[in-house]
This record gives sequence, C-alpha cells and structure tokens, in this order.
Amino acid sequence: MSKKYLLPLIPLLGLAASPAFAQDASTGLPADGIWILNTLLFLMGGFLVMFMAAGFCMLEVGLVRAKNASMQCVKNVSLFSLAAIGYYLIGYTLMYPGDNWMYDGYLANIAPFAKLEAVGLADGQDVADYASTGSDFFFQLMFCAATASIVSGALAERIKLWPFLIFTFVLTAVIYPVQASWKWGGGFLDSQYGFLDFAGSTVVHSVGGWAALAGAILLGPRLGKYGKDGRVIPIPGSNMPLATLGMFILWLGWFGFNGGSQLAMGTLGDIGDVSRIFANTNAAAAGGALAAVVMTQVLYGKVDLTMVLNGALAGLVSITAEPLTPGLGVASMIGAVGGIIVVFAVPMLDKMRIDDVVGAIPVHLFAGIWGTIAVVLTNSDANLLNQLISIAIVGAFVFVTSFLLWLILKIIFGIRVTEEQEMMGLDAAEIGIESYPEFGKGSQFI
Repeated sequence: MSKKYLLPLIPLLGLAASPAFAQDASTGLPADGIWILNTLLFLMGGFLVMFMAAGFCMLEVGLVRAKNASMQCVKNVSLFSLAAIGYYLIGYTLMYPGDNWMYDGYLANIAPFAKLEAVGLADGQDVADYASTGSDFFFQLMFCAATASIVSGALAERIKLWPFLIFTFVLTAVIYPVQASWKWGGGFLDSQYGFLDFAGSTVVHSVGGWAALAGAILLGPRLGKYGKDGRVIPIPGSNMPLATLGMFILWLGWFGFNGGSQLAMGTLGDIGDVSRIFANTNAAAAGGALAAVVMTQVLYGKVDLTMVLNGALAGLVSITAEPLTPGLGVASMIGAVGGIIVVFAVPMLDKMRIDDVVGAIPVHLFAGIWGTIAVVLTNSDANLLNQLISIAIVGAFVFVTSFLLWLILKIIFGIRVTEEQEMMGLDAAEIGIESYPEFGKGSQFI
C-alpha cells in the first residue's frame, strides 16, 4: 500500500495503543471504539425514527380532506414538541427508574427532569457504560413521540386542538413511560413474565392504538360518515401521492426503529444482527403491501391504494416485536398476515361505527397484537401465554387510563368541534390558515 494511504492511519494506531483504547479481548475493538459505535447506532436510529414524524404527518395530510390539512400539520409539529418536553420532564425517569421503584417493578418514583443534563460524555464517565446517555435519551424519545403520532391520524377532522394537545402531554409524559418501564425499564412484565417485544409492537404501536380507540369511541364519527340505514359513506382523502410519500418515509424510518433497537453495534455479531433486522423489516413491509394488493383485488375487484399503504405499515408493525430471529420467508409471511388483518379490520370498525380516518387502529393496534403473538413462531424463548397476558395488561392499562383522560377532557373542555366548524373545516375554524386557499369552497368533501 502506498505511504500516502498509510499516513492518515498513524494517529488512529497511536490511539489504539493508548490505555484508554485497550482492546476488548472478545471483540478486537478498543473499549472507546465500542462505546462510539453503540452511541452512533442510537443517534442514527434516532434520527431515522425522528423522520417518521414527517411520514406520519404526510400520510395524515394525504388521507384527510383538504380543509383539514393544516390542522394535521399543526398537530404533528405540536405533539412531537410536547413529547420532547414531557419525556424530558417526567417520562424518561419513569421509564428507566433504575433502583428507584416506588412499588417494586410496577411504579417508579417520579423524579422530575431527566438525569442527563450533561448529554454528551459527562466528567468521569466510564466507557464501560455501553453508550452515551444523551444518545439513549434521544433514541427513546423518538419512540415516545411516534406513539402520540398514531393517535393524531385516527381522530382527525373533528377533534379540538387543545384537548388533543393536553392528552398528548399526559400520554407521552406518563402513560407511555409507565407501561414501557414494565418491559424495557426492568419492570414486572420483563422480570416476572419474560415478555418479549424487541422494538415495540405492543409497547409502542398497540399503546398508540389503544389510546386512539378510546378517543374514537368518545369522540364519535365524522358527520356524514355513516348513513341512518347503516351504510358506510366513503370520505376520500385529498392527496394520495402525498399519503404514499408518507408511507415510504415511514418505511425508511422503520430501519432505525427496528435496527436501532439492537442497542449495540460494537461487535461483529451485533452489526450482523442489525443487517438481518433491516432485511427482515423490509421483507415484512413488502409482504404486507402485496397481501393488501391481492386481497383488495379479490374482495373488491379493484386494488385499494389506502389499504395497500396501510398493508405495508401493518407489515412493519407486525415484524417489530421480533425482527431478528425470523428468516426472510417467515418475515414476509408475518408481514402479509398484518396486511390481511388491515383489509378485514377496517370494514369491521366501520360496522361498529368507530371512525378511524387513517386506519391507525387496524395498523397499530390489531397488527401490533398479531406481531407480539407471532414472536412465538421464531423465538424459542417466547411463551404464548405470557405474551397474551402481557398484551392484555398493557392494553387494559392504556385503554382505561386513556378513556378516563379523554372523558375528563370531554367534561371540562369538550373534545369535539361544533358541526358548523366541522363542515367549515378545521383549517379555517381552528387554525386560521388553509392549506389550499386557491381551491373553491362549499363542498364538505373538499
């Protein structure tokens, strides 16, 4: 090799020889190098999951009517910001209490403000800590924010802004972190039930689905959604290309969601696992999309784009509980079942007169439950009964607390806009800035 190519390596060789860069015998990498790579995985995974906020926003904007598009933009920016503050003030220490449990394994002491003011490498921090505390906080925050995004789309086009934002703050600061601590913070679902949920089919996605379901029941359907004779009246979205873009952004972000949940990148085994997770995640999304293509063609005689978009997302949700142990074929199958679930769950909710504007409940709740159950197909450490019990515990906790919170907000503030405001559109009624002011007005379907 030419000397000019060796010269840049000389400083690195010197560092590797220093005491701080003493090699880990099991990996061949210096301890500092492992710490750096693990931190880098958190940061890269975190900003990919953060980009999912744009995906949720664009998906929702495309699937609502034009007169409500600005409202969805405001909600998504606001919920992400509220999650960042709420998770910092309360949520992070609730989710990762360490030894500070108030009731052993069930409820942590509420210690306001996250224990990470020095979000980089704190003075005296040992590189034995597997990654930067700041990177861990950033990564976990993105999951918290994604949970709130799920609720936003389901309740679109008829919910008041401020009650929704109050609910979002409580969800991200308290409800989500408490139940997440039961699995990821060393709580009883992990220690007593051996609950397996790799990246959050239940801990993240079904939580958002349960919260959305509680809100949709109390909120009621949009005007004109259901006829007096029981007919379902389609209310088409305003921009299918934008919704498709949102789906692809979410698909991309999911590589950070699942891949980053390996939580380590400092060994050959770790990076091999991350690669396997990426491949399985992609296969499940493809399986979900294609299953929706085939099923809608068979059932309706035409392919339904909205079902295809949600089929891909359901495939992603389905593989999230265990993206490492399946092979590509099984991963595709798991995703395909998720896509089929969506095709049947959407009309089922309509029969129950539960109006979910974007299909968030079938995608995140129903496919999340399926994905958590499917762990037993490929992971020998999973126990079906324990998986079902854990799903039920999380579901009961989140649905009941969310329903009570929505009910309190309904009594105190009211959570639904007036009929006149709904007909006008929330852009004009609540926001004051329309997304497409040059378009004509007058039709409730604009």
